[in-house]
Amino acid sequence: MRDDVKEILFSEEAITKRVKELADEINNDYKGKELVVVGVLKGSVLFASELIKNIEIPCEIDFMAVSSYGNSTETSGVVRILKDLDHGIEGKNILIVEDIVDTGITLNYLSKYLQGRGANSISIATLLNKPARRAVDVDVKYEGFIVPDEFIVGYGIDYAEKYRNLPFIGILDPKVYRK
Repeated sequence: MRDDVKEILFSEEAITKRVKELADEINNDYKGKELVVVGVLKGSVLFASELIKNIEIPCEIDFMAVSSYGNSTETSGVVRILKDLDHGIEGKNILIVEDIVDTGITLNYLSKYLQGRGANSISIATLLNKPARRAVDVDVKYEGFIVPDEFIVGYGIDYAEKYRNLPFIGILDPKVYRK
């Protein structure tokens, strides 16, 4: 699996350090408030887990599964909710936790969807931001790293459900998906 990664962008240690910094920002911004952390499955699981371990304010965690990619490297542009929240969010402060913001289509849809369900506020935290691919503007308040316009894997991020368990973030060798 590691042989399929052409370049490591961020080590496990660099990721851990940056996630702690993001948690500190969130702790300061939401001091005295409660927060509902909404992890976007499956890619955000490692990031969301590490993040909430470092959040010191009262928080709940819930998950949604949404898809616009399937097993492709390109978005279909159609967002589907595969798993919705387990609890209501009316009047609550929501932090959407995503693995990577690419085109912005999914997060734009998700933000509007949750706002329509009566959330008090919605912020976005992403481990990775790929602005070169942005098709729709989204307001990312907490950003881990900016990545190049390459296919990224590791630390929860997959290609065809593989590579999520890599402890680092790297660029997938194109030979893997250009077969």
